[in-house]
Amino acid sequence: MDSTLLRLLVALALGLLIGLQRGWHERHAPAGGRIAGIRTFGLLAVSGALSAALLPALGPGIVIVTAAGITLLLGLAHWLDSREDHDVGMTTVVAGLITYLLGVLAMMGDLSLAVASAVMVTIILHFKQTLHHALEHLSDAEIRGILQLALISVVLLPVLPNQSYGPWGALNPYEIWLLVVLIAGISLTAYFAMRLTGPGKGVLITSLLGGIASSTALTLSLARMHAQIPVPRLLASGILLATAIMYPRILLEVAVVNPQLLPTLWPSMLAMMLGCAAASLWCWRRKEPFGSINTATLATEPFKLWPALQFGALLVVIMLVAHGIRAHMGEQGLWLVAIVAGLTDVDAITLTLARMARDSISTETAVTGITLAAITNTLVKGGLAFFAGHWTLCRPLWPGLALAILLALLTLSLT
Repeated sequence: MDSTLLRLLVALALGLLIGLQRGWHERHAPAGGRIAGIRTFGLLAVSGALSAALLPALGPGIVIVTAAGITLLLGLAHWLDSREDHDVGMTTVVAGLITYLLGVLAMMGDLSLAVASAVMVTIILHFKQTLHHALEHLSDAEIRGILQLALISVVLLPVLPNQSYGPWGALNPYEIWLLVVLIAGISLTAYFAMRLTGPGKGVLITSLLGGIASSTALTLSLARMHAQIPVPRLLASGILLATAIMYPRILLEVAVVNPQLLPTLWPSMLAMMLGCAAASLWCWRRKEPFGSINTATLATEPFKLWPALQFGALLVVIMLVAHGIRAHMGEQGLWLVAIVAGLTDVDAITLTLARMARDSISTETAVTGITLAAITNTLVKGGLAFFAGHWTLCRPLWPGLALAILLALLTLSLT
């Protein structure tokens, strides 16, 4: 098939796809009562393709003039229609202009971008009610969280230099900020997942979602909750489940930064996850009668900029310390850094060692350090349960944590 004909057919198909959604949305309107339906959108895409085909003969003016004419016609049809039903929404007009431009893009040869754009436009058009419903229920703090995440990702990230600075070349502003965005994005995603699920779904569901954001913070919340709700086995099951989520999260972070570490790292992380998950199931099956528990206080806050900056500062400190120790003590000195870093945060040292393993340390050193940090952080959860909770909470919790650590050490010694 001739490539020009193929591009024309693709343009037609994209117009029909968007027109299918628009026609379905206006399916109850009488014949001739719609501004544009499936046929009109198909023709708009074909007109864009034909305009692009005439570019060599007539120049870029043909595309601009045709686009202006289509916009004028759609705008006039919308004005006449709005006089009757008082609906001033411009969605169909904008969708029609986009469809024309997609036809131009398809004929110019960028089929992948044209197809992807058409699918995204169709999805946005179809989920109108869902999007409007979500906007009605978003709080001011949640909107701020979304905007702040957009600010630090799509606005600030692209302008940061992607090269090494500072002592030992340890600091890459672009990579450091990318890791900040990664952690912030995971936390905000967990917040909305928890909010959509609802606080009344139970401690275990909250633990599952809260473990994605911060298993340590959730451990502290559940330990404090023990004073109001003395159900130690249930709370221990939640802490163990959140802890079990931490290990796949570590693997996810490593997969993003340095996937070559995964074949060596996953056995110890899988062993710890299975140990905590098995202990969580055991505690759950032996849980006390607890009735209805309100877990609203366990929901994490929407993303805020200050915690992200704190994480970035911690990441910089750990990177400098890690590179400094390596320069003076060798690679094995990094294990000391991993143990200390694991007392407060396992994400920063995980991301640091995964990054260093790409060019400055061995895979064995990075994997051992990440595992030691995970073990230390697991021990910290047991300490938090004791100091913030009660000894009765530790009795069902500590054996599960100990099992996970034992399995990690065993796996580490065999690799």
